[in-house]
Amino acid sequence: MPPTALEWPAHEALASIARRMKKLRVGILFGGRSAEHEVSLMSARNVLLALDPERYEPVLIGIDRSGHWSLQDPERLLGAPATPPAALPEADASVALQSYVPGSLVAGHDGGGAAGVGLDVVFPVLHGPMGEDGTVQGLLELANIPYVGAGVLGSAVGMDKDVMKRLLREAGLPVAAFHAFRRWNHERDPAGVAARCAELGYPQFVKPANLGSSVGITRVVDPADLDRALRFAFQFDTKVLVERGIAGREIECSVLGYRDPIASIPGEIVVHHRDGFYSYDAKYIDETGAALEIPARLDAATAEAVQRLSVRAFTVLECQGLARVDFFLAASGELTINEINTLPGFTAISMYPKLWEASGVSPRELVARLLDLAFERHRDRAALLTRQT
Repeated sequence: MPPTALEWPAHEALASIARRMKKLRVGILFGGRSAEHEVSLMSARNVLLALDPERYEPVLIGIDRSGHWSLQDPERLLGAPATPPAALPEADASVALQSYVPGSLVAGHDGGGAAGVGLDVVFPVLHGPMGEDGTVQGLLELANIPYVGAGVLGSAVGMDKDVMKRLLREAGLPVAAFHAFRRWNHERDPAGVAARCAELGYPQFVKPANLGSSVGITRVVDPADLDRALRFAFQFDTKVLVERGIAGREIECSVLGYRDPIASIPGEIVVHHRDGFYSYDAKYIDETGAALEIPARLDAATAEAVQRLSVRAFTVLECQGLARVDFFLAASGELTINEINTLPGFTAISMYPKLWEASGVSPRELVARLLDLAFERHRDRAALLTRQT
């Protein structure tokens, strides 16, 4: 059985105590160019609220939809709406990337020159492409600065549902039958794509391969609706996944760690929304669209299986720091992994922090542990040789 929250290694606590000697500057990177921009704003708001002001000094860096980076006022972010649509607050100063200078990632531009913004660690509260997919992680690696979450490979694999499911399947982990199509495949041979999709049976789900928060997803129950669902998904990504629908309960489990990841207690999503699945509207718009049951009503053996498979998926997909693993639980008791989220939502209604809170880890402690893990991983990488002597 995976270790629980109460079994967090003692050396992590010691490392955390050592850092209390000074206040650390935490860059919270949020917004972004993806369709999950609004969700990122809500997540950043809650990460900011969870930061211990006695230990951390937040530096907010917002990315607007055009890709422009700017420094943000924490008070304005906290005053923004708690539910979408949420707009990126007005910028205090623009920032631009600069060549690596120890302890500095960005330089502010105010018309009178540039001043370095020193950061000790970055928490990239970004969801979807251009943030959760390894792009920002690569930038932070080049800047040689610690950051929360998976590295370049784990982030990229976790974002691409097609590659993710192929790796899980190769490792012998349970996934639903699926096909992946490029947009040009569909444009050149729509009948052939439809024929392959028919092999999966109905209902089926059509979703962009590289997106989250249920953006662009359609539940298809009639073959006549397939083409419309594909065209809708292709507006968000050039690759689309078509997956066999699994009848069952939606179970989620949070994972936390680096060398020895641990799993939270599982929770369940109970959907009431007219969409019939955990859609974007059910998650963020309709207050009664879904309910979270924490802990999920599972027997001990099933709960342990969810935890074990969550940690296994986390390891197989090269994740670090945090992830949420989503499952379907059939009436037969069979578990199917739906997907992994390497930077899951941190909103007030998000399952990841709620599961850890129910497991005995408060939001404040959770954010502190994630920052500790960022430093631990960075130390390991910094100790590697860069030349053969």
